[in-house]
Amino acid sequence: MHEGMNAVQTQTYGPEARGGATRADVVISNESIHYPKVINPHILVCLTQESYNKFSDIVRPGGLLLTDSHYVKLERVADARQVELGMYEAVMEKVGRPIVLNICMLGALIGLTELVKAESIMKVLKQKIDPQLTAFNEKALELGLRLAKNKK
Repeated sequence: MHEGMNAVQTQTYGPEARGGATRADVVISNESIHYPKVINPHILVCLTQESYNKFSDIVRPGGLLLTDSHYVKLERVADARQVELGMYEAVMEKVGRPIVLNICMLGALIGLTELVKAESIMKVLKQKIDPQLTAFNEKALELGLRLAKNKK
């Protein structure tokens, strides 16, 4: 939103949404986006074992596969850079609210890829999230950025 790029998101939430493998695709581009679905992602994030088991083989060769060590046990070797971070444990230790795990993951993702600026993410969070939760989200984003910095 704040970097002049185009983005589209699609999602698949069936009965799996209650603990199984769900999928959300995000396409970000400097150019027009003509097809919103992702076939071979450059980046794949798996935060559950089920999603890892189901989707880890679709990441593009040479891409990035990001997992959380609390929820995902690496069982396969993907032809991608595999980064395993203790995001859940870090969130529970430093923030105390598991609901911000996704924001920590986003921080780790942008810290690893520099896809967008952290400041842009915080601007969006401040616009879209309840102001009472801003401090938790900011802390989680910074935590993810620090975790990624240690993996570079």
